[in-house]
Amino acid sequence: MSEGALFHWSYRSHSGSRKPRNDDSVVAFASGPGGAESLPETGSKTLSECDLVFAVSDGMGGGNAGYLASSLLLRRMSEMIPETFKAAASGFFPDSLEHLGDTLRAVHEQINEAAASCEEQKGMSATVALAWFTPENLYLANVGDSRIYLSRAGELSQLSKDHTLAWDQWKRGQIVEFQYRTHPRRSALYEVIGGGHPRMRPHLAAIPYLPGDRFLICSDGLIDGLTEQHISNTMAEDLTPNAALEKMLERALRSAGIDDTTLIVIHL
Repeated sequence: MSEGALFHWSYRSHSGSRKPRNDDSVVAFASGPGGAESLPETGSKTLSECDLVFAVSDGMGGGNAGYLASSLLLRRMSEMIPETFKAAASGFFPDSLEHLGDTLRAVHEQINEAAASCEEQKGMSATVALAWFTPENLYLANVGDSRIYLSRAGELSQLSKDHTLAWDQWKRGQIVEFQYRTHPRRSALYEVIGGGHPRMRPHLAAIPYLPGDRFLICSDGLIDGLTEQHISNTMAEDLTPNAALEKMLERALRSAGIDDTTLIVIHL
C-alpha cells in the first residue's frame, strides 16, 4: 500500500446507564519520530509522515479501577508504539508484531503491579482492540472481547478474536449467533490485561489492507445492541465514517445502552 493512502475516521465513547463513570477508553494518534500526536474525533490523514493507531479498551474492576486500567493501558500504548521510529532512526528495525506483543505484556505487568499496590484497585483489568496502520500492513492486537471488523466489498469479517468459550463455540458452529448472544457465560473472559493473572496471550495479526476497506473497532457495549447483520449493512452503506458511527451508536443505545459503548469507524 502506498504512503499516500488517505484514511478518514470518526470515534465516540458513550457512558452507559448502569453507572456514572465511563470505564471505556479510546485513543487515536499519529505515531512518528516525534512521538504520538493525538487525533481529533473526526478527521483524515495519510501515512506519508507517520503511522496511524486507533484503539478501544474496556476497563473492569470496582470503583474507578476499570477506568484506571483502560486509560493506563492506552496511554502506555501511545508512549511505546512510537519507539519503533526511534529505533529505526538508530538503524534498528524491530518487528512490529513482536513490538506490539512485548508492549502489551509490559502493560499487563504494570497494571498488575498498580492493582497490587492499592486495595481499591485490586483485580483491575482491561480489554483492548488496537489497529496500527503502517504503509506496509495493518498490525492488530486484541485481548478480551473488544473487536475489530473489516468491511470489504460489502462483506464483513471479524479480524479480532473474542477470548470467551461462548465465542469459540459460535465460531466453530456449535451454537448460532442468537445462542451466543444469550449465553450465560458470554462475558466470561479467559484473557484480559491485568486481573492479577501471571500471563497474558494477546491475539496478534498482520493484515494487508486495500483501497475501499472500512474498519470498525468497538467495545462490547456496541455488540450488545447490534447483530452482525446490522453492523454489516451499515458498514456497507454509502455513508461517511461519522454518519455510519452515528447510525450504529443510535441503534445500539436504543436496543441496549446499559453498558459503556465506544466505537471507531475508519474508511480508506
